[in-house]
Amino acid sequence: MKSRKILILFMTFIVGVSSFTGCSRKTNQEATNNNYTIAMITDVAGVNDHSFNQSAWEGLQKAKKDLGVNIKYLESKQDADYTTNVETLVDEEVDLILGVGSKLAPTIEQAAKDYPEQKFIIVDETFEEVPSNVESVLFNAEQSAFLVGLIAGKVTKTNNVGFIGGMKLAVIDTFKYGYMAGVKTANSACEIQTQYANSFTDQAKGKAIATQMMSNGADTIFIAGGDVGTGAIEAVKEAGKYAIGVDRDQSDLAPDNVLTSAIKRVDVGVYESVKDFIEGKFEGGSTTIYGLGEEAVGIPDTTSKLVSQDIINYVNSEKKKLENDEIKVPKTEEGYNEFLKTLNK
Repeated sequence: MKSRKILILFMTFIVGVSSFTGCSRKTNQEATNNNYTIAMITDVAGVNDHSFNQSAWEGLQKAKKDLGVNIKYLESKQDADYTTNVETLVDEEVDLILGVGSKLAPTIEQAAKDYPEQKFIIVDETFEEVPSNVESVLFNAEQSAFLVGLIAGKVTKTNNVGFIGGMKLAVIDTFKYGYMAGVKTANSACEIQTQYANSFTDQAKGKAIATQMMSNGADTIFIAGGDVGTGAIEAVKEAGKYAIGVDRDQSDLAPDNVLTSAIKRVDVGVYESVKDFIEGKFEGGSTTIYGLGEEAVGIPDTTSKLVSQDIINYVNSEKKKLENDEIKVPKTEEGYNEFLKTLNK
């Protein structure tokens, strides 16, 4: 009886020690991650742009919650702030610096040379030769743009739709030509108006362009332009027409007017990149591309609120063709023109 009691006490002790060891191990891991500071630099649209920068920040917030890393951001009010913000973060000895948006690409490329020991990630841009201390994160945004173009082509009652881009950049052209290809696939007779705002922050300009497009017959407008989109969506809401958001689900800006959004899960790309970094999997000199297969691009579930099930079914059937590489969505004007030739055969 006495020996049994001793055995029970011994087993209790072992379980207690094991539990304590497990807690210590978890605490040590959290402490290790807490030693990492990850910082992002926004482009001039700012962190609350309801679009690209905001999505990137949401990815960092998830990294903080799930992985225990420290996070911060610096906003850029003008292009000249990019270099200053990089220098500030290097001086603070943060472990990883994320440049958000293609406008930061020249700054990150130069900083990679100036600070060879510093690790960088450039989101939504790459280089002909990616520096050894830089990782590039890209998205097949043309795929989500194609899907919303299909919706626009089917929904329009005037056979006239619009596209507003923030600035004439390759990444915005990716949205533009993917969207146009989708519209023409769904409705070859549809007219497409396009214009650039030459800004990612000018809400008034976005509103003015959208108003002009609607006066010229457009009843559905896709905007890929950061805060320019906020103004354009406001104009669409006032006119009782339809808008298509970008990067994240923007239906909250006008629930009765935002048909859908061309999702680009910048938060997924940022989160996965940070996770790889703290796990020692940072691969400088490389480019990672996120697309349909990673569920990083597409359309949100809220689409079904304003779009008929017949159209949703049609879009899903075309999406399967994308996933099976049966459709090659263009990213450039040249590619779009070739796409039209194929479409018209």
